[in-house]
Amino acid sequence: MVSKGEVILKNDVTVRDPWAGLRAFTDARIALGRAGVAIPVGETLSFRLSHARARDAVHTKFDAEGVAAKIEGLGLSTILVESAAATRAEYLTRPDLGRKLSRRSETLLEDLHAESSDLALVVGDGLSSRAIHENALSFLEAFLPLCRKAGLKLGPVCVASQSRVALADAVCERIHAKVVAILIGERPGLSSPDSMGIYMTYAAKSGTTDEARNCISNIRSAGFAPSLAAVKLAYLLSESLVRKLSGVNLKDNQPEGYLPFSNLTGYLG
Repeated sequence: MVSKGEVILKNDVTVRDPWAGLRAFTDARIALGRAGVAIPVGETLSFRLSHARARDAVHTKFDAEGVAAKIEGLGLSTILVESAAATRAEYLTRPDLGRKLSRRSETLLEDLHAESSDLALVVGDGLSSRAIHENALSFLEAFLPLCRKAGLKLGPVCVASQSRVALADAVCERIHAKVVAILIGERPGLSSPDSMGIYMTYAAKSGTTDEARNCISNIRSAGFAPSLAAVKLAYLLSESLVRKLSGVNLKDNQPEGYLPFSNLTGYLG
């Protein structure tokens, strides 16, 4: 006799994939098994949950003021800017507008009369505000002490809403930086809605194309750790400043045991 609320467990009808042990090493959807000719219900629900998280990452409102306040807590000045895309819907359907500054932001940066700096930092929501909320501060906490120790001059940090990668080019030419690096939320994957990317460009200006950039991708706790990304950007930035280039002409030949900015010896003197 079965009492109320008691569940009788029947034999599991799922056919297990012999490669299932590999799932311990990746978040990719492999070795899902099957139930008859269909995907098991649990895997179907897991897919829907991941898809919902990816959509939420795209549509979550960017807390620009909160991000700016945390960056200022690290001792940097910040400026809030936005792209020419007035709404999230327009941003998603008009990528070109996400690459341009709004008129207010153009005027704000031009009136700033910023002195030339070695590096301009832009922190933008991109396609995943969550990625910035969760990873930008950790990266900057590791990266900024390296810059200060090396004596690099940093411009004000622009916290940008509705931003695409190329928005950093317009920022760079208006605040007269030698190099610009934008921290931006990457397009969410089904296993990585929190992935942040960094795009670095030497002598960026409006119209700069993507082959002129160096990219560090998948920065998150389950990917490329922010502390390691900080060392990687230090290497690329110092090489860029010394060699006066970036992108496809600047290869990642970071040596084993590299000390951040050690290849800047003589540059700042």
